[in-house]
Amino acid sequence: MVALALLVLLTADLVLAGIRIAPPRGALVVRPRGTQPGEFTSISAAVNALSNDTSPQSVFIYPGTYAEQVNITRSGPTTLYGYTLDTATYALNTVTLTDHKDATTAGSNDLSGTLRIEAPHVALYNLDVRNTFGLPRGVNQANQAIALSNYGDRVGVYGCGLYGYQDVLLANQGAQVYLRSRIEGGIDFVFGRLGQAYFKHNTIAVTAPANVTASGRQTNDSGIYLFERNALVKTADAWANTSGNVYFGRPWGDYARVVFKSTFVTVPMAPKMWNPWHPGDERTDHVLFAEHDTYGPGVPAHPQRPNFTTLLTDEEASRYNITFALGNGWADWVDESYL
Repeated sequence: MVALALLVLLTADLVLAGIRIAPPRGALVVRPRGTQPGEFTSISAAVNALSNDTSPQSVFIYPGTYAEQVNITRSGPTTLYGYTLDTATYALNTVTLTDHKDATTAGSNDLSGTLRIEAPHVALYNLDVRNTFGLPRGVNQANQAIALSNYGDRVGVYGCGLYGYQDVLLANQGAQVYLRSRIEGGIDFVFGRLGQAYFKHNTIAVTAPANVTASGRQTNDSGIYLFERNALVKTADAWANTSGNVYFGRPWGDYARVVFKSTFVTVPMAPKMWNPWHPGDERTDHVLFAEHDTYGPGVPAHPQRPNFTTLLTDEEASRYNITFALGNGWADWVDESYL
């Protein structure tokens, strides 16, 4: 029954599945071996070879594991496509971008990112992005190590997988969507300061006792992490003490704003469901930590939500929609087939 409910949640209004096994016209091509003239063996080399102008450009990537860091900085629209037999899901992704770097060694959170986006109008399709620092679970776990560092605006992440341990996704600024993807981590693994991020139809997987989010919003600005119709699960190899020690989030900043709507929960959550930052440094004076229609076998039978959290009415929840998160004009850049 749980598996059926999860399938229904993540396939509702399902994007029309398709295959992507050949590059679109004009795309630069990456493959790990057997390259043809004009092709590349690394993703970074192809991205760096794109025209540095405002024209739309794309890169098509054949199956393989690419051990490197990639930084997207060009001003024009940029799309990275991974080879896949099913564009509608991350489950059949064949392209992995991986690195092993922590923020202390790299010099900052952003610089540790396996994939860094520092430009507007970027779209990612069917790519797995990993930062393996801190894995296997618990090794060097005290250091931040980012898989995707997103400083872009109007960025779409579709059918992708983001994997790491601590601080996996730095959703730091700009409007961004994460649709039909998998985000997997153990500590504060969705975090940032100014990001306007909308998450829908994703699998959010915890690998250890976890606060899923750590919103660092510092003023009453437009930043928000809005989750709608996602599944919160536990990985098969999660720490033994994960169950009962999972929280929706804690406030890195005193104006943290995080909303979870229609979340299907299978991993047993802690009765409080939300946390302050630290005892004696709570940072809860101006937070909005809100829920609506949280359901599933992992929801505590007798929740003990802190007094700084909010349970939204149906009317209140309806106001927190994709337009609220991203602003007017989102339909101009979001791939609506993934909604």
